[in-house]
Amino acid sequence: MSEDDNNMEEYPTEIHDYLAAFEKSLGSVDEMLKTMMSFSRSELVQKLDPLEQAKLDLVSVYTLNSMFWVYLATQGINPKEHPVKQELERIRTYMNKVKEIADKKKASKLDKGAASRFVKNALWEPNAENEHTSKTPSKGKKRQ
Repeated sequence: MSEDDNNMEEYPTEIHDYLAAFEKSLGSVDEMLKTMMSFSRSELVQKLDPLEQAKLDLVSVYTLNSMFWVYLATQGINPKEHPVKQELERIRTYMNKVKEIADKKKASKLDKGAASRFVKNALWEPNAENEHTSKTPSKGKKRQ
């Protein structure tokens, strides 16, 4: 009997697909971490602007805390009652703040001078010449 056959007997067959997907996900995380760890932090940060640096730091710390959450769950500890929950919420708050800043950067800026000229030209202003005469003919009068 092979080792895989022994492992199949240890857990219900219904969860085999879930475990296979979990193992595949762990492999993906491992590859990403290896790629990220192959560069020094200073090399990564050097190439990024401050907003991108903040995003990198937040994603890193969120990933680390999420992995700790999973670890706690595998150890039979309820992570919802652990301080890691508050830490994840704190990180999400900062992620939302960074997202707001990034969205503000993308938003179009108002050119106050152009808007002022546009409004000024769109408004009708009476002057001495047309105070006595109307631009629209009154009813009953023919245009000549």
